[in-house]
Amino acid sequence: MAALDALTAQVAANTSVIESALTLIQGLADALKAAGTDPVALAALQSALEAEDTKLAAAVAANTPPTP
Repeated sequence: MAALDALTAQVAANTSVIESALTLIQGLADALKAAGTDPVALAALQSALEAEDTKLAAAVAANTPPTP
């Protein structure tokens, strides 16, 4: 039963990470369209993406089980 509980918790954690990644990806096209060719807006978008990239990488690493 402990294995099932651990698997259920891992699925929930992975689902949360996937949903966050999808939200980021879906919003990216809108953000790029809104930034247009404005260099200031594009620089701000780049900074925001770099911050999100760091958080996403950490979440994936934290929720990826080690290879047996």
